[in-house]
Amino acid sequence: MVNYKIELLAPAWDDLDAIADYHMEEVGPESARKITNKILSELERLKIFPLSCPLVPYQELAEQGYRMLVCGRYVCIYKLHGNNVYVYHIVASTINYPAMFK
Repeated sequence: MVNYKIELLAPAWDDLDAIADYHMEEVGPESARKITNKILSELERLKIFPLSCPLVPYQELAEQGYRMLVCGRYVCIYKLHGNNVYVYHIVASTINYPAMFK
């Protein structure tokens, strides 16, 4: 069984920081810690099952191989390249994330 390498790209780290900042301001440090740990923990399963998540529901991005991992009210948009899983964005599911790829 292949173990894939997970790599959060700079925009995904920025997204995760923004999510943590939001939770810190709105609820407090424990909430910020919990949500970031939850997202990072969910991403870990992609090391073994990178194809377990669906393609994004937007044809243009799906045709390019983008997939989405749902983590509560957030989605992690990623793509598999060889043995690497590249996470491009982590955003609230209500965000128009396809616009982020233009």
